Amino acid sequence: MRTTSLIAAAGILLVLSGCMSSNSGDVYSRDEARKTQTVRLGVVESVRNVKLEGTKTPIGGGAGAVVGGIAGSSVGGGKGQAIATVLGALVGGLAGAAAEEGVTRKDGLEITVKLENGTMLAIVQEADVAFSPGDKVRLVESGGTTRVTH
Repeated sequence: MRTTSLIAAAGILLVLSGCMSSNSGDVYSRDEARKTQTVRLGVVESVRNVKLEGTKTPIGGGAGAVVGGIAGSSVGGGKGQAIATVLGALVGGLAGAAAEEGVTRKDGLEITVKLENGTMLAIVQEADVAFSPGDKVRLVESGGTTRVTH
């Protein structure tokens, strides 16, 4: 029984890692390829560390409910086993959803940029590239998405 739960938990982590998307300034979606983008120049005024919340899909909760239900079904017998199965599924579902959000949470940066025309903008993206106040940067805009690049 314990082996089944461990295999199921490993499967959940594998599925969750496949669901992770990127909010990096260096990652483009397939739909963004070969499209015209607007570039504006500016200077970084400030950088603040933030957290990007993780994904919240039905996969984490569903997988947790399955594992919890299996674990609960191994407790007791009769009505007690049925109650343990339901409680295990409920608790497992909540734990799986929380685990998915926690595993897929990322560090981010709020980058405030002063454009050449004096306009101030703040853009949030993954913290995979370092920015410092005074850095000259490009704001690349396409389809409602703006990314800060060096």
